[in-house]
Formats: sequence, structure tokens, C-alpha cells
Amino acid sequence: MLLIDAPVFHFLNANTQSPLWWIQASRFASNWLPGLCALPVIAAMLALGKGWRRSLQLALLSMACAWVACRLIRWGLPMPRPAQLGMGMQWIAHGASASFPSMHAAGAFALAQGINLGVGRHQRWLVVVAWLLATSVALSRVVLGVHFPSDVLAGMLVGAASAVLVWRSALQIQQARRRKQLKRRLQPLLG
Repeated sequence: MLLIDAPVFHFLNANTQSPLWWIQASRFASNWLPGLCALPVIAAMLALGKGWRRSLQLALLSMACAWVACRLIRWGLPMPRPAQLGMGMQWIAHGASASFPSMHAAGAFALAQGINLGVGRHQRWLVVVAWLLATSVALSRVVLGVHFPSDVLAGMLVGAASAVLVWRSALQIQQARRRKQLKRRLQPLLG
């Protein structure tokens, strides 16, 4: 836990004076939004063209990489959740597993960054929606009392970095294949 975590956590964490709609919206964002976001992604992979399908596959692979990275970090740096330290109010049931970094935030930001890297300029609205949804998932984890702000920020960074890593790797593989194909085509001409 960072020094700034406690005051920011207490400011964002819902309490008994928080509006019920805020708590319910946070529960929805935390519990249902990740699954609901997966449905249009899977539907788009099935219905849209090859370019979209590839972009969405890379976005899902980015989420998988973020999950692995979070697991490794949690294994090496097990940090307690706010409730384990007797801080704030926890509005959803959650175990005592390590909290740093937030896997919800990592997955949401991996998907958002994957969409950001994969869509053309005419679909920029989709990027805005993806970032807004990812931010609401991440914020909900602090509001509901299951993560400190630093857990969520680290998850955001892990997720976005995972997407960049996956996309950069895919681009390098694609470029290597193109060079190899070009070399094969030019071979007869060069002798």
C-alpha cells in the first residue's frame, strides 16, 4: 500500500451515506460488466470480417497476457486487500487473495487498449466507449472496497502494457512473414 492509498481509498470507497444507486452501479460494473463486454466481442469475432476478427483475437490475447502478468506479480508481491487491514467498507463478498494488481482493471484495460490499437479512425467512438467501460470497472473495485487505488492503477498499467506487447509482437511476426514471402518471390529473379 502506498502512502497516498489510504486517503484516496477513503474518499472513493462507498460508505453508509453513499447513494444506493452509486453502490448498485459499482456492483454492476464490477460483477456484470466484464462478462457483458465479452459478448459483443465474441459476436463481432463471429460476424465481422477477417481484420476485425484478428484485432479482437489480439485484444483477447492481451487480456490473457494481463491475467498471467497479474498472477505472477501477485505471487511475487502478495499485498493485502483493504478489508484485511480493517479499512473501509467492503460491498461485495471477496476472499483474502492478494490484491496487487487488480485483475479486473488489468483485463478491462487490456481489452480497451487492444480495441484502441485495432480499430480504424472511423471507429474511434468504439475506443471512447471501451475506455469509459474499462475505467468504470476499475473505479468500481475501489468504490466497493476490494482494492486500493494503487492496485487499480497497477492493473491499468499491466493491462495496457500487455496489449501493447501482444500487438507489437504480432506486428513483428507479420513483418517477418512478409519479408520471408518477399524473399521467396524475389529468389527466382535474383538467381
